[in-house]
Amino acid sequence: MAESLVPGDAPVSLNEARGWLRLGATVDDAVVAGLVRAATNICEAFIGQWLIIRAVDERLPIGAGMVRLGARPVVGIDRVALLAPGGGETPLAEADYRVSVGRDGSAHIRIEAAGGAGRLRVTYRAGIADGPNGVPEAIRQGILRMTQHLHDARDGSGAAPPAAIAALWQPWRRLTLGGGQ
Repeated sequence: MAESLVPGDAPVSLNEARGWLRLGATVDDAVVAGLVRAATNICEAFIGQWLIIRAVDERLPIGAGMVRLGARPVVGIDRVALLAPGGGETPLAEADYRVSVGRDGSAHIRIEAAGGAGRLRVTYRAGIADGPNGVPEAIRQGILRMTQHLHDARDGSGAAPPAAIAALWQPWRRLTLGGGQ
């Protein structure tokens, strides 16, 4: 799966993180920015959702005419195309496929007629919020606390993250049973 996140779009700004860590000068900006990105990735993995809407370009095998998209919550499908074994690509009209989005934000695409194609290319958008200010404050607070934990653990202390972080993120956690994501 290929994804793109507009540069600068993070749920927590560098200034917020630096303030939370009580850092004055901008000496450690690169380190703090990396910690914010890591904390954001940890959060998204924990809750099973992307925070800020970004584009996805995904290539998937067509199984029984149905494919499940990898990112959630899906907010829009931009393009669907069949991929031929020889490398050609055939764009599909909206009438050639059906999209169903579940309550958890996961999406499935059913192909009406796949022909000889074995793979599908889907370009779509997924995420909870349009920008940093749309991300729920409890999630942002958890990212700040995870950033602090990662900052404090730079020396290899190995301590577990505070339970408060999971408590802040738990209401947004989306899990599925079985083979789902």
